[in-house]
Amino acid sequence: MSNDMQTTPRREVGASATPESNRQSYAVPPVDVFEDDAGITLLADLPGVSRERLGVRVDGDSLVIEGTAEVPAPAEIDMVYGEARLAAYRREFTLSRELDASRIEAQLKDGVLRLTIPKSEEAKPRRVEVRAG
Repeated sequence: MSNDMQTTPRREVGASATPESNRQSYAVPPVDVFEDDAGITLLADLPGVSRERLGVRVDGDSLVIEGTAEVPAPAEIDMVYGEARLAAYRREFTLSRELDASRIEAQLKDGVLRLTIPKSEEAKPRRVEVRAG
């Protein structure tokens, strides 16, 4: 991974700022990051998270992804035992100044969040024309 975006150790698996009895644990979703001349593409696995339960925000130089998964159960059936509980996901990244956070595009499909973060025009490689003479 390049230095354009780095995962930060801060609160990847952590607790919210609520009293001890109401602490919320977060699962860290697996993420793949790809880079090309145009920018960064981030793919995050968020199974069970709908668009309505997903939050993506930029706060300063931090990119924060948060989501809550929901396991639907038929109304006529009572759960006796369950291991697939409501999961809360959270992941935070530090964005390079070379990236243009104001132009992030996000798409959620089949439980995979795809973020496209373009490089700023100044950071993109460009060809310099050399003239003879």
